[in-house]
Amino acid sequence: MRRSLASRVGAVVLAAACGAVGPAGAVPAAAEEADGGFTLQDPRITESSGLAASRRHPGFYWTHNDSDDGSRVFAVDGRTGRTVATVTLAGVGQARDVEAVSVGPDGRVYVGDIGDNFDGGWDHVWIYAFPEPKELRDATVRATQYVVRYEGGARDAESLAVHPRTGRVYIVDKRRDGDGRLFAGPERLSASGVNVFRPVAEVGVWATDAAFSPDGSLLAVRGYLEGVLLDWNEGRPEERERLSPPFQGQGESLAFTADGTRLLFGSEGERSRVVARPAPTGSGPDASRRPAPSPAEGGPAGSAPDGSGEVTLGGVALIAVVVGLWAAARRRRTT
Repeated sequence: MRRSLASRVGAVVLAAACGAVGPAGAVPAAAEEADGGFTLQDPRITESSGLAASRRHPGFYWTHNDSDDGSRVFAVDGRTGRTVATVTLAGVGQARDVEAVSVGPDGRVYVGDIGDNFDGGWDHVWIYAFPEPKELRDATVRATQYVVRYEGGARDAESLAVHPRTGRVYIVDKRRDGDGRLFAGPERLSASGVNVFRPVAEVGVWATDAAFSPDGSLLAVRGYLEGVLLDWNEGRPEERERLSPPFQGQGESLAFTADGTRLLFGSEGERSRVVARPAPTGSGPDASRRPAPSPAEGGPAGSAPDGSGEVTLGGVALIAVVVGLWAAARRRRTT
């Protein structure tokens, strides 16, 4: 979404904090890509805000820019980071702030136009859905548009995830105090009426993206500096563990790989890198046969043996400045 001056300064400081990680925290690009990560090569993708693994085309991912980029998404090759298709959505209104993407069990790609530049100023937001194409090539496709409202009033959100078995759509709102909530949509979205999303659980993260594991047993939610992994428990989520996303300039995307073995963390910026980390055990269809990752493999999602999950004292200080800027911006809006 379009940021205020304080938010932009905060992002710059956060990027500096990333650079404050000690020398051991620098991961060679080749090492990351060999581990399942990749770098977005398309110069048009400058604000990647969502990421989702294709169901129909294993090894490929859907992503998009956020505000001011219209209604389009990109299909990216996870081996090379190159765009192989640009899909433009027809039959929908002018997109305001596209922030999330997810692929449902019905074979459709769900695009969340759910960002709110006014922090809860829109009385409704939209979700668009279109069938995953049989061939990945540039195309214009007709999408279905769904109107979304929240029980309790408007709010800002950047995280949307479709459950891979039930097809139900969930949104996590974005709250600077880190007390975000998970909202559930109707069992089936209606294209002719308003879809009211209702709160079903607390999520203690300033959320920028969310993703279900391929088997639907886990929901991962990330923020800029922290994350959480929830056991789904048939729709009664409970916190399982905290996640430590890699330090990125503006970390706004999250996805499981199609086989559930990796969590991918993406960021805004030109030629931004998508970082791969071993997913927690129990997140894929063959998880019961996979041993837990050893420390040499990077441990739980978000940590790494190379030190990229550690911060120097300078990094801590810079992060404190970021938090201070966010708090000051919040105070100005309430006075």
